[in-house]
Amino acid sequence: MRPFDEIRESDAAVAEILAEEQLRQQNTIELIASENHVSCAVLRAAGSIFTNKYAEGYPGRRYYGGCANMDTIEDLARERAKKLFKCEHVNVQPHSGSQANTAVYLGFLQPGDTILSLDLAHGGHLSHGMKINITGLLYNIVHYGVSKETETFDMAEIRRLAKEHKPKLIITGASAYPRTIDFAAFTEIAQEVGALHMADIAHIAGLVAAGLHPDPVPVAEFVTTTTHKTLRGPRGGMIMCKADYAKKIDSRVFPGIQGGPLMHVIAAKAVAFGEALKPSFKKYQQQIITNAKALCEGLQSAGIRTVSGGTDNHLMLVDLRPSHPNVTGKAAENWLEQANIITNKNMIPFDERKPVETSGLRLGTPAITTRGMKEPEMKQIAAWISEILTSNGDADVIGRIRGGVLEMCQQFPLP
Repeated sequence: MRPFDEIRESDAAVAEILAEEQLRQQNTIELIASENHVSCAVLRAAGSIFTNKYAEGYPGRRYYGGCANMDTIEDLARERAKKLFKCEHVNVQPHSGSQANTAVYLGFLQPGDTILSLDLAHGGHLSHGMKINITGLLYNIVHYGVSKETETFDMAEIRRLAKEHKPKLIITGASAYPRTIDFAAFTEIAQEVGALHMADIAHIAGLVAAGLHPDPVPVAEFVTTTTHKTLRGPRGGMIMCKADYAKKIDSRVFPGIQGGPLMHVIAAKAVAFGEALKPSFKKYQQQIITNAKALCEGLQSAGIRTVSGGTDNHLMLVDLRPSHPNVTGKAAENWLEQANIITNKNMIPFDERKPVETSGLRLGTPAITTRGMKEPEMKQIAAWISEILTSNGDADVIGRIRGGVLEMCQQFPLP
């Protein structure tokens, strides 16, 4: 049976769109740092019969009958997550990372309380205090940023801000920060000012689980994450916390901000956690980092500047201004997509351009590493990116490179 034939029998239009998306993913080099390709097992679980069941509540305390298998799969997901991250308590029900963060805020803050978090323009996340996000609407947000000289965190300045503003919560974690985060140093500052510490590791969760990035679980009161990105699971969220906070966290997820959990997604989370517990997962995470460094070095060799001079994790930020001052992130993203190289425009620290244009690109290696690409492919991808930027989006150059991209993609099929 051909892919999507079962769907095609009842809805040809949807089947056609699904087939087109599968073809797009197969024929493109995916460099968006927040995206990945799940295994067939995760995909099957996410589309499983568990989607039929309502299971409001928690294992052993459901509001509906017929939940025996729901309890079993959620308990399995929780136990695997606890083993993977060595945490005291975990809630696997949040539908997204933003939902996970919101549950923490509602559990331990009052409207008007002060939060200290990373500025979105310096690599933070909208759920950490963007003005039109629930955090910006309900709480007093004070932002820290990166140093203009090093483009990394200035811990002395962050300590000064904390002492001046006395936040109730300090948030760490980022969506576009290429360097290692010293979670213990942030906890030390939080303790000095009587704040709680929430580490949002959505981007680096796989690296943390593999022991390749400092672990916030022992030092932060709350650790939130998505289950996709480097963790290579289904789209969803999760909260880890100390046992003392478990009851309130659970009550803020349900019934605080959510109703019935997505049990098919929780089943897929269980599969992904099981995959992450295998020895091969650490090798995969190490290759993500190795590939990121190789891609970064390839770009730098071509004269392209990267923010902070490199990367310690799965992503890098390209600053287009020195080498291509007239090229915006928006234009670069468009040219690269025409060549089947998928990226996203991104603000860089102290960016003079607007967020809809930007002076930068964010590039990441989780998805291409999943497909089996290694250092030689990173070198070639860097060369293609440089050539397209230097050509100012020349159609002939883009067409030629698109042919090379298609050849490379055929060598590395989707999982």
